[in-house]
Amino acid sequence: MSVKVIITGAKGRMGKMLQSVISEHEGLELAGLVVQESEYDDSCRNCTPPVSCDLRELLRVTPDAVVVDFTAPEASLSFARIVAEFGARHVIGTTGLNEAQRAELAELAKKAVIFWSPNMSIGINVLLKLLPQLVANLGPDYDVDVMEIHHKKKKDSPSGTAVRLGEALAEAKGWDYKDAACYHREGIIGERPEAEIGMQTLRGGDVVGVHTVYFMGPGERIEVTHQAHSRENFANGAMRAVKWLGGQKPGKLYSMLDLL
Repeated sequence: MSVKVIITGAKGRMGKMLQSVISEHEGLELAGLVVQESEYDDSCRNCTPPVSCDLRELLRVTPDAVVVDFTAPEASLSFARIVAEFGARHVIGTTGLNEAQRAELAELAKKAVIFWSPNMSIGINVLLKLLPQLVANLGPDYDVDVMEIHHKKKKDSPSGTAVRLGEALAEAKGWDYKDAACYHREGIIGERPEAEIGMQTLRGGDVVGVHTVYFMGPGERIEVTHQAHSRENFANGAMRAVKWLGGQKPGKLYSMLDLL
C-alpha cells in the first residue's frame, strides 16, 4: 500500500522539486497540492492530484496523508496546527524558525507525528554527528567559526543549517549558543573572546547552499565544507523522512538525526 503525500507551497522552488522526485520513490503517491490563494486560478480546478488553498480540505479527503512542507516559518506553524488537529503526519524542511516557533512545534508534536530538519541533507546531518568529536579531539585551543553562502533570494540569515551547526559546536564546547554566537564584527573590537562562534553570511547568485566550519588553532587551520549542488538532495531526504515516519508515534519532535 502506497503512502500518500500532500505538498505545500507547491508552486515554489522546493515545492516543484518535491513533485519532480516523488515518482522516483517506490511506495509514495502524490495525493494533493497546497498553493497560496494568490496562486490559485482556473488551471488548479479539477486537477489530479487535487490542488487547494486549504490544507484541511485535502486532509478531509486523505486523512492518512503525510504533509511535506518547505515554506516559511509562519506558514509551517499554521500547517502544523492543522496537522495536529487531524492527528496526521508532517515533514518540515522550513528554515528560519525562532525559539518560540520551535517550542510550539515541539508541543504540537505531542499530538501528531512531526519531523523537522532545517537541512534534509544526509551529509549535513552526518557532519552534525561528527562535530562534537572534532571539538573534543582538538581541544580548547581551537577557535570555531561558521560561514554559509546561499542564493540572493533566501530570506533568513544566517541559514537554519548554519545555526544548527553553531548550536552543535556550542553544545560540544559547553557554551550557550545565544551568548557565544557573533553575527557582526566591525571597527576596533579587541581580541577575540574565548567563548565565541563567528556566524558569517554571504548571499548572491543562485548558490543552493555551502556551509563551512572552521577550526583555527596554533599553526594550523581545519576547514570542513558541505556543498549542496541541487535542491534534489533536500527533496530526496524529505521523501526518506516520509517513509520513516510510518513507524513513529507522536510524543517528540523528530529530526534527521533520529532517522539516521
